[in-house]
Amino acid sequence: MHRSAPRLSRILACAAVPVMLVVAGCSSDSGDSKESAASASSDSPGAKKSEPAVEPAKFSELPDACGSISKKTIEDLVPKSKNKGGTPGKSSDTRTRGSCAWNGLDDNGVKGSQYRWLDVGFTRFESDRSLGSGAKRATDEFTKQVAKAQATEGAKKVSAKPAAGIGEQATAVVYSLTKTGEEFEYATVVARTGNVVVGVTYNGAGYAGAKTPATADILKGAQTAAKEAVAEVGADQGTAKSSASPSASAKSSAPAKSSAKSSSDVKSSASRKPSAKATRKS
Repeated sequence: MHRSAPRLSRILACAAVPVMLVVAGCSSDSGDSKESAASASSDSPGAKKSEPAVEPAKFSELPDACGSISKKTIEDLVPKSKNKGGTPGKSSDTRTRGSCAWNGLDDNGVKGSQYRWLDVGFTRFESDRSLGSGAKRATDEFTKQVAKAQATEGAKKVSAKPAAGIGEQATAVVYSLTKTGEEFEYATVVARTGNVVVGVTYNGAGYAGAKTPATADILKGAQTAAKEAVAEVGADQGTAKSSASPSASAKSSAPAKSSAKSSSDVKSSASRKPSAKATRKS
């Protein structure tokens, strides 16, 4: 009986060894399966990927088209204008699209008459991750408008060249066109500034024996109007930012002053508090 007890202990110990190995083996398999699952989830085609950031649009609004060209310029380019304030074009969203036009006939009696037409148009683009930045979309529109001006039906002596000093990029297109039995001279300036495209068209003709206006004069007038219109883009937006900044800075400095004051109050109160030594002495 006494010999069988140690023997039984040895048998039980040996039996326990495979059980421990089995448990250890299960733990190892469980870890491998978790790593495999994590790897599979990261490699799965459905895993979300961060989309590349798109450059924000530079301008968030458009100027009033009829107020984008000065009254003096209107008087110079369109004498005897029917409506000096301009005729606004229809737009379902004036924040993305706007236009205005002026026209007039300067009647000089037996010397004939001079007719002039001027119009300006604005198109603004928002930045979109799927479509691109506002500047890129405006660049595409700029190219389309230049091509459209060059392809004007019935246009003769068409020529296009860069117009320096107008926005970030600009092209001037000039051509002649016969309408109502008269020869019209046209100049279209298409410009881009940031995410906005500005288009200006100026044309004129001489009636009843009056001379046809010179191409150079029509081009110069279109460029003058285009410069003014482009300069108006973002003008109000910049004013709003600068007017808001002083009050914002005042607000931000107010907490700093109050915190500094409270800090000085703490220090002064601490200096008035009797020391522990002085209390013991008294």
